[in-house]
Amino acid sequence: MPDSAFSVLKPPVLERLEKEGFLEASPIQQLSIPAILRGENVLLIAPTGTGKTLAAILPVLDEFLEKRSSEKAHGISILYITPLRALNRDLLRRLEEMGRDLDVKIQVRHGDTSMSARSRQAKSPPDMLITTPETLQSILVGRRMKEHLRRVRWIVVDEVHELATDERGVQLSIALERLLELTGVEFQRIGLSATIGEPERIAQFLAGTNRKISILRSDEERGLEISVGSVSPTHKDQEEASGLGLPASTVARAR
Repeated sequence: MPDSAFSVLKPPVLERLEKEGFLEASPIQQLSIPAILRGENVLLIAPTGTGKTLAAILPVLDEFLEKRSSEKAHGISILYITPLRALNRDLLRRLEEMGRDLDVKIQVRHGDTSMSARSRQAKSPPDMLITTPETLQSILVGRRMKEHLRRVRWIVVDEVHELATDERGVQLSIALERLLELTGVEFQRIGLSATIGEPERIAQFLAGTNRKISILRSDEERGLEISVGSVSPTHKDQEEASGLGLPASTVARAR
């Protein structure tokens, strides 16, 4: 593959890209792939539809496959954190086929995950877990899941600008510090953001104290592919909505 950013990826990942018809990296991918492969903490800033998700996931999966080939890892190596439950479902649809091709187990965990699915994850954890800040807080205290999280080496935070500006950002910061206590080693931090006015502040939120982070920005815009989905409120959502004075649909989307 002639494109320089893609050409540094390993054959299994390249084959997957070729299968999807991706022959040329977008500008944000050109910037991010080498930096992430070097192990840098990065904040990726680009408009929607320019390939930010792949810009983060491709090099992370590339590094994970190399690590797995040299170690018999059992546990969650990659955490993908999103602010909304609906994003989890969309992301899982986009990534699960790639995971199957690469033999990488990718699963989702949020407030609506069934007890049977939670039990299966505790017994046989995925390689990559897609979750929300609130759910990360809850699984950090679970006996089995806490042990699986000791193997985390990569954290990707989607829409990090939304989290950094409210109380959920505080929750996430605390969760990441607790996670660091579990892992005992630094994990790589990757944030995805739309165009924002104060990138340095968002980058510092993601990195925490005494850590370097690179801000990589692309202003390129592409045509958008829009997928519309819906989230059905659960009984728990309806109860919480009643106490908060909000529509149940709002609580369902925010969980």
